[in-house]
Amino acid sequence: MSKRSNAFRNKRLKMDLKVGDVVTLAVPMFDNLIGTRGVVYNVYPDFEDENEEGASIIFENGEYDGFSYEDQQVFLNEKNTFPYQKLPYNFTNVMKLTEDFKTEYWNVIFI
Repeated sequence: MSKRSNAFRNKRLKMDLKVGDVVTLAVPMFDNLIGTRGVVYNVYPDFEDENEEGASIIFENGEYDGFSYEDQQVFLNEKNTFPYQKLPYNFTNVMKLTEDFKTEYWNVIFI
């Protein structure tokens, strides 16, 4: 059994992520350290489990990726409560997402 499968089976935390939720990394990835914050900018039907949702997340350094339900269990910590409201976002495409990062749309969370 793979290391990832063991971690997934042991964690099984229902995150129920929504756009604007803030999560932290459980492992280093995308040149980010453990604990780096990320914001959910899109949710979608999970490709691996039709009963769950995947989540697209942008991180403090501008890197982004999609996380299946299983990936969320392995690579992310439980969503955090921060002293501000969720940041609304209407995802259209990654070019716009990158532009929004460069124009500091996400700074309210990342600073």
